Amino acid sequence: QNAKMSAEDESNMPKKRFFRSRAHCNPLSHNDGFAYPLNPEDYSLKWSSEHYPAFRSSNGEVSNLVEYLDIGMGFGGLTVALAKQFPEKLVLGMEIRAKVCEYVKLRIEALRKDFPCQYQNASCLRTNCMRYLPNYFKKAQLEKIFFCFPDPHFKAKNHRRRIISTSLLSEYAYFLKPGGKLYTITDVKELHVWHMEKCDAHPLFALESKSTDESVVAATDEGSHASNMPEVEEDICVRIMQEETEEGKKVAPFGGRKN
Repeated sequence: QNAKMSAEDESNMPKKRFFRSRAHCNPLSHNDGFAYPLNPEDYSLKWSSEHYPAFRSSNGEVSNLVEYLDIGMGFGGLTVALAKQFPEKLVLGMEIRAKVCEYVKLRIEALRKDFPCQYQNASCLRTNCMRYLPNYFKKAQLEKIFFCFPDPHFKAKNHRRRIISTSLLSEYAYFLKPGGKLYTITDVKELHVWHMEKCDAHPLFALESKSTDESVVAATDEGSHASNMPEVEEDICVRIMQEETEEGKKVAPFGGRKN
Protein backbone atom coordinates (compact mmCIF):
# COMPACT_ATOMS: atom_id res chain seq x y z
CA GLN A 1 0.00 0.00 0.00
CA ASN A 2 2.83 2.41 0.86
CA ALA A 3 4.52 1.64 -2.45
CA LYS A 4 1.32 2.34 -4.32
CA MET A 5 0.76 5.62 -2.46
CA SER A 6 4.27 6.82 -3.26
CA ALA A 7 3.63 6.21 -6.93
CA GLU A 8 0.58 8.49 -6.91
CA ASP A 9 0.12 12.20 -6.30
CA GLU A 10 -2.44 13.87 -4.07
CA SER A 11 -5.20 13.44 -6.64
CA ASN A 12 -4.47 9.68 -6.92
CA MET A 13 -2.98 10.14 -10.39
CA PRO A 14 0.04 7.87 -10.99
CA LYS A 15 3.46 9.49 -11.36
CA LYS A 16 5.24 8.65 -14.60
CA ARG A 17 8.66 8.43 -13.02
CA PHE A 18 7.62 5.23 -11.24
CA PHE A 19 6.53 3.60 -14.50
CA ARG A 20 9.42 4.29 -16.85
CA SER A 21 10.17 1.61 -19.41
CA ARG A 22 12.27 1.11 -22.50
CA ALA A 23 10.98 3.31 -25.31
CA HIS A 24 10.67 0.38 -27.71
CA CYS A 25 10.79 -3.41 -27.77
CA ASN A 26 10.84 -6.15 -30.37
CA PRO A 27 7.23 -7.18 -31.11
CA LEU A 28 8.40 -10.22 -33.06
CA SER A 29 10.36 -11.80 -30.22
CA HIS A 30 8.85 -14.84 -28.55
CA ASN A 31 7.14 -13.89 -25.30
CA ASP A 32 5.13 -16.19 -23.03
CA GLY A 33 4.10 -13.32 -20.75
CA PHE A 34 0.84 -12.60 -22.56
CA ALA A 35 -2.35 -14.33 -21.52
CA TYR A 36 -4.86 -14.09 -24.35
CA PRO A 37 -8.21 -15.67 -25.26
CA LEU A 38 -8.50 -18.27 -28.01
CA ASN A 39 -11.19 -16.18 -29.70
CA PRO A 40 -13.20 -12.98 -29.06
CA GLU A 41 -16.14 -14.91 -27.57
CA ASP A 42 -13.92 -16.25 -24.80
CA TYR A 43 -13.19 -12.70 -23.67
CA SER A 44 -16.75 -11.32 -23.83
CA LEU A 45 -17.42 -11.41 -20.07
CA LYS A 46 -14.06 -9.81 -19.23
CA TRP A 47 -14.96 -6.69 -21.20
CA SER A 48 -17.73 -6.02 -18.68
CA SER A 49 -16.03 -7.29 -15.52
CA GLU A 50 -12.50 -5.91 -15.98
CA HIS A 51 -12.78 -3.07 -18.50
CA TYR A 52 -16.20 -1.46 -18.77
CA PRO A 53 -18.36 -2.40 -15.75
CA ALA A 54 -20.57 0.67 -16.27
CA PHE A 55 -21.60 -0.78 -19.63
CA ARG A 56 -22.51 -4.24 -18.30
CA SER A 57 -25.85 -5.49 -19.66
CA SER A 58 -28.32 -7.89 -18.05
CA ASN A 59 -26.59 -10.93 -19.57
CA GLY A 60 -23.27 -9.98 -18.02
CA GLU A 61 -21.66 -8.80 -21.25
CA VAL A 62 -21.01 -5.22 -22.35
CA SER A 63 -23.89 -3.44 -24.03
CA ASN A 64 -21.49 -1.94 -26.59
CA LEU A 65 -18.45 -3.33 -28.36
CA VAL A 66 -15.07 -1.65 -28.47
CA GLU A 67 -15.06 0.56 -31.56
CA TYR A 68 -12.09 2.91 -31.04
CA LEU A 69 -8.69 1.22 -30.73
CA ASP A 70 -5.46 3.01 -29.77
CA ILE A 71 -2.59 0.70 -30.70
CA GLY A 72 0.66 1.40 -28.87
CA MET A 73 -1.10 3.79 -26.49
CA GLY A 74 2.01 4.84 -24.57
CA PHE A 75 0.97 6.77 -21.45
CA GLY A 76 -2.64 6.91 -22.57
CA GLY A 77 -3.04 10.53 -23.65
CA LEU A 78 -5.03 9.68 -26.76
CA THR A 79 -7.06 6.94 -25.08
CA VAL A 80 -8.41 9.18 -22.33
CA ALA A 81 -8.92 12.15 -24.68
CA LEU A 82 -10.97 10.04 -27.07
CA ALA A 83 -13.01 8.63 -24.18
CA LYS A 84 -13.86 12.15 -23.04
CA GLN A 85 -14.68 13.37 -26.55
CA PHE A 86 -16.81 10.33 -27.45
CA PRO A 87 -18.50 9.18 -24.20
CA GLU A 88 -20.86 6.83 -26.05
CA LYS A 89 -17.97 4.88 -27.65
CA LEU A 90 -15.87 2.22 -25.91
CA VAL A 91 -12.21 3.19 -26.29
CA LEU A 92 -9.42 0.67 -25.74
CA GLY A 93 -5.70 1.34 -25.55
CA MET A 94 -3.30 -1.53 -26.22
CA GLU A 95 0.35 -1.52 -25.20
CA ILE A 96 3.10 -4.14 -25.19
CA ARG A 97 5.11 -2.67 -22.27
CA ALA A 98 3.92 -3.86 -18.85
CA LYS A 99 4.91 -0.83 -16.75
CA VAL A 100 3.40 1.64 -19.19
CA CYS A 101 0.15 -0.33 -19.33
CA GLU A 102 -0.03 -0.40 -15.53
CA TYR A 103 0.39 3.38 -15.48
CA VAL A 104 -2.53 3.88 -17.88
CA LYS A 105 -4.69 1.47 -15.88
CA LEU A 106 -4.08 3.49 -12.70
CA ARG A 107 -4.58 6.73 -14.61
CA ILE A 108 -8.01 5.64 -15.82
CA GLU A 109 -8.96 4.43 -12.34
CA ALA A 110 -8.00 7.82 -10.90
CA LEU A 111 -9.95 9.70 -13.58
CA ARG A 112 -13.03 7.60 -12.88
CA LYS A 113 -12.79 8.49 -9.18
CA ASP A 114 -12.25 12.19 -9.83
CA PHE A 115 -14.94 12.37 -12.55
CA PRO A 116 -17.55 9.71 -11.67
CA CYS A 117 -19.65 10.21 -14.80
CA GLN A 118 -16.70 10.23 -17.20
CA TYR A 119 -14.04 7.85 -18.49
CA GLN A 120 -16.16 4.75 -17.82
CA ASN A 121 -15.73 4.05 -21.53
CA ALA A 122 -11.91 4.02 -21.39
CA SER A 123 -9.75 1.00 -20.68
CA CYS A 124 -6.39 -0.54 -21.54
CA LEU A 125 -4.95 -3.95 -22.19
CA ARG A 126 -1.41 -5.28 -22.36
CA THR A 127 -0.80 -7.42 -25.41
CA ASN A 128 1.22 -7.73 -28.60
CA CYS A 129 -0.96 -6.20 -31.29
CA MET A 130 1.13 -7.64 -34.10
CA ARG A 131 0.18 -11.13 -32.93
CA TYR A 132 -3.06 -11.23 -30.99
CA LEU A 133 -5.64 -8.80 -32.38
CA PRO A 134 -7.73 -11.68 -33.88
CA ASN A 135 -8.06 -13.10 -30.36
CA TYR A 136 -9.95 -10.00 -29.19
CA PHE A 137 -11.91 -8.48 -32.06
CA LYS A 138 -14.54 -9.64 -34.51
CA LYS A 139 -14.81 -8.88 -38.20
CA ALA A 140 -16.03 -5.33 -38.95
CA GLN A 141 -16.16 -4.45 -35.23
CA LEU A 142 -13.93 -1.37 -35.14
CA GLU A 143 -14.77 2.10 -36.36
CA LYS A 144 -11.38 3.76 -35.86
CA ILE A 145 -7.82 2.49 -35.31
CA PHE A 146 -5.06 4.86 -34.19
CA PHE A 147 -1.27 4.57 -34.44
CA CYS A 148 0.47 7.44 -32.66
CA PHE A 149 4.22 7.91 -33.02
CA PRO A 150 5.07 4.23 -33.57
CA ASP A 151 8.62 2.94 -33.45
CA PRO A 152 10.22 3.85 -36.82
CA HIS A 153 12.62 0.87 -36.80
CA PHE A 154 15.07 2.74 -39.02
CA LYS A 155 17.28 -0.21 -40.00
CA ALA A 156 16.11 -1.94 -43.17
CA LYS A 157 16.42 -5.36 -41.53
CA ASN A 158 13.91 -4.21 -38.88
CA HIS A 159 11.27 -2.82 -41.23
CA ARG A 160 9.30 -6.04 -40.74
CA ARG A 161 8.74 -4.89 -37.15
CA ARG A 162 6.87 -1.77 -38.28
CA ILE A 163 3.24 -1.69 -37.18
CA ILE A 164 2.06 -0.60 -40.64
CA SER A 165 2.77 -3.17 -43.35
CA THR A 166 0.90 -4.75 -46.24
CA SER A 167 0.08 -7.91 -44.31
CA LEU A 168 -0.97 -6.08 -41.15
CA LEU A 169 -3.12 -3.64 -43.15
CA SER A 170 -5.09 -6.63 -44.42
CA GLU A 171 -5.66 -7.63 -40.81
CA TYR A 172 -6.71 -4.12 -39.82
CA ALA A 173 -9.14 -4.01 -42.75
CA TYR A 174 -10.73 -7.21 -41.47
CA PHE A 175 -11.50 -5.58 -38.11
CA LEU A 176 -12.65 -2.23 -39.52
CA LYS A 177 -16.21 -1.57 -40.59
CA PRO A 178 -16.62 -0.53 -44.25
CA GLY A 179 -15.77 3.16 -44.21
CA GLY A 180 -13.90 2.80 -40.92
CA LYS A 181 -10.76 4.87 -40.51
CA LEU A 182 -7.12 4.15 -39.78
CA TYR A 183 -5.12 7.10 -38.39
CA THR A 184 -1.34 7.46 -38.17
CA ILE A 185 0.85 10.26 -36.86
CA THR A 186 4.64 10.47 -36.60
CA ASP A 187 7.39 13.09 -36.40
CA VAL A 188 9.62 10.96 -38.65
CA LYS A 189 9.21 12.00 -42.29
CA GLU A 190 10.57 8.72 -43.64
CA LEU A 191 8.04 6.74 -41.63
CA HIS A 192 5.19 9.00 -42.73
CA VAL A 193 6.09 8.33 -46.37
CA TRP A 194 6.16 4.60 -45.58
CA HIS A 195 2.67 4.80 -44.04
CA MET A 196 1.28 6.70 -47.00
CA GLU A 197 2.80 4.38 -49.57
CA LYS A 198 1.65 1.19 -47.85
CA CYS A 199 -1.90 2.45 -47.30
CA ASP A 200 -2.25 3.96 -50.77
CA ALA A 201 -1.09 0.71 -52.40
CA HIS A 202 -3.44 -1.50 -50.39
CA PRO A 203 -6.66 -2.46 -52.24
CA LEU A 204 -8.81 -2.27 -49.09
CA PHE A 205 -7.88 1.28 -48.10
CA ALA A 206 -8.41 4.68 -49.70
CA LEU A 207 -6.40 7.72 -48.65
CA GLU A 208 -8.53 10.57 -47.36
CA SER A 209 -5.69 13.02 -47.73
CA LYS A 210 -2.55 12.85 -49.86
CA SER A 211 -0.97 15.94 -48.33
CA THR A 212 2.28 15.73 -46.42
CA ASP A 213 0.63 16.62 -43.13
CA GLU A 214 -2.04 13.99 -42.52
CA SER A 215 -2.32 10.26 -42.85
CA VAL A 216 -5.90 9.12 -42.54
CA VAL A 217 -7.23 6.24 -44.60
CA ALA A 218 -10.65 4.64 -44.84
CA ALA A 219 -11.46 0.96 -45.18
CA THR A 220 -13.42 0.19 -48.34
CA ASP A 221 -15.41 -2.72 -49.70
CA GLU A 222 -13.30 -5.03 -51.87
CA GLY A 223 -11.09 -2.21 -53.03
CA SER A 224 -13.82 0.25 -54.04
CA HIS A 225 -12.86 3.76 -53.06
CA ALA A 226 -15.02 5.64 -50.61
CA SER A 227 -16.48 8.95 -51.75
CA ASN A 228 -17.73 12.15 -50.15
CA MET A 229 -15.39 11.71 -47.17
CA PRO A 230 -15.04 14.68 -44.80
CA GLU A 231 -11.89 16.75 -44.99
CA VAL A 232 -9.14 15.62 -42.67
CA GLU A 233 -8.87 19.13 -41.25
CA GLU A 234 -12.44 18.85 -39.96
CA ASP A 235 -11.86 15.53 -38.21
CA ILE A 236 -11.68 16.16 -34.46
CA CYS A 237 -9.63 12.97 -34.03
CA VAL A 238 -6.77 14.47 -36.05
CA ARG A 239 -6.56 17.45 -33.70
CA ILE A 240 -6.70 15.17 -30.66
CA MET A 241 -3.83 13.07 -32.01
CA GLN A 242 -1.74 16.19 -32.56
CA GLU A 243 -2.48 17.91 -29.25
CA GLU A 244 -3.28 15.26 -26.63
CA THR A 245 -0.67 12.56 -27.12
CA GLU A 246 2.46 12.70 -24.97
CA GLU A 247 4.77 12.55 -27.98
CA GLY A 248 2.80 15.26 -29.73
CA LYS A 249 3.23 17.54 -26.73
CA LYS A 250 6.99 16.86 -26.69
CA VAL A 251 7.39 17.73 -30.36
CA ALA A 252 5.29 20.93 -30.36
CA PRO A 253 7.58 23.23 -28.27
CA PHE A 254 10.48 22.56 -30.65
CA GLY A 255 8.49 23.20 -33.80
CA GLY A 256 8.72 19.58 -34.84
CA ARG A 257 6.59 18.42 -37.74
CA LYS A 258 3.81 15.94 -36.96
CA ASN A 259 2.80 13.97 -40.04
